[in-house]
Amino acid sequence: MVLSVPECVLPLAAELGEGPLWWQGALWFTDIKGLKVHRFVPQSGALKSWDAPAQAGFLAPLENGHFIAGAQSGLLDFDPASGAFDPVCAVEPDQPGNRLNDGAVDAKGRLWFGSMDDGEGAASGALYRLTQAGPQAMESGIVITNGPAFSPDGRTLYHTDTLGRTIFAYDLASDGSLSNKRLFAAIEDGAGWPDGLTVDSAGSVWTGLFGGWAVRRYVPDGTLAEEIRFPVANITKIAFGGDDLRTVYATTAAKGLDRAAREGQPLAGGLFAFLAEVPGLPQRAVTVTPAGFNR
Repeated sequence: MVLSVPECVLPLAAELGEGPLWWQGALWFTDIKGLKVHRFVPQSGALKSWDAPAQAGFLAPLENGHFIAGAQSGLLDFDPASGAFDPVCAVEPDQPGNRLNDGAVDAKGRLWFGSMDDGEGAASGALYRLTQAGPQAMESGIVITNGPAFSPDGRTLYHTDTLGRTIFAYDLASDGSLSNKRLFAAIEDGAGWPDGLTVDSAGSVWTGLFGGWAVRRYVPDGTLAEEIRFPVANITKIAFGGDDLRTVYATTAAKGLDRAAREGQPLAGGLFAFLAEVPGLPQRAVTVTPAGFNR
């Protein structure tokens, strides 16, 4: 499946690189703790960065050229042309210690995203689906939510409980309802913590391993098929990019590393890339939004 070893293509030293997505010929991602949004164009090597007003965990493209940014304060409308981040939708105003962490767009253009305790201790996180009326909580009682991701046919949603070291699968109905929650994969002690999820065109589920020095690929029945080792410990999430969607980009993090570990991992926080035999799935734009995003 994997045709090359991971190489650092952008030694950015992000404190908490996250949320990579391939959109219009560029790799977009965030540095949550560094309060940054980045766009990297591999063909030219160009990097453009924006200062985020709050911790931004993910981006999701809109059809008007803007993005929805999931931040600590809620959902923001991000305009790359002006650099403006405009608040549109508060998500958990009663949970000031929470922030939004990871998100993905399903086959029907619906945004799914999760929240988490920024202190990584309280089970105050939840999984949401964005509707025209606003965010709707679909699952709760999680310390660190990650994923979500979707099967190629759009009928299965995958979601991660990071501290529980578990990836769950749900049946996803056409109306956006979830049912039949079940264990998809469990990460053994000592292998790190499952972070962001991505699904390829064959239906395999890929997860970054924070503290695990690796990315893993699980086939649709939950069997571990492959582990790709990295020269840095904290792999957060991957995204398939390039014209054929076979270049795999991985964000990483320096967060949590002490001085000695940072010296031993000079590429921690860098953006990595490797080649895969099976391509990924194309990124979709969000089409189901509250009125504030339809400008």
